[in-house]
Amino acid sequence: MSSETLNFEQMPSTDPDLHIYKLRGPLVLGNMFEFQSMLRANNASAILDLTEVPYLDSAGIGLIVNSYIARQKAGRKLLLAGANDRVSTLIKVTRLENVFEVFPTVEAATRAISRNVA
Repeated sequence: MSSETLNFEQMPSTDPDLHIYKLRGPLVLGNMFEFQSMLRANNASAILDLTEVPYLDSAGIGLIVNSYIARQKAGRKLLLAGANDRVSTLIKVTRLENVFEVFPTVEAATRAISRNVA
């Protein structure tokens, strides 16, 4: 189990129904529970900024999938942004590239979600 820390913060957004979360560190079983609790606390549309996430494990993938499903049921979206090659490969290997909308930057994800809400 990883002893590495996952830091996260909600970034400012001009849309109160859109939460942008900046993650720093690996998203793994050993450190995901606080972030999981925060994601479960609301069903607003969300963008996960993975720019500073070096890797994730199956528990991290499960957290993202469960959050995606909860938001879909609530008529909301969950988008991923800034995934590095290692994380992108994991998304492809698990065949989740057909489920998640993945964008190179938070800005691109924000533009896409704004177009879909209108």
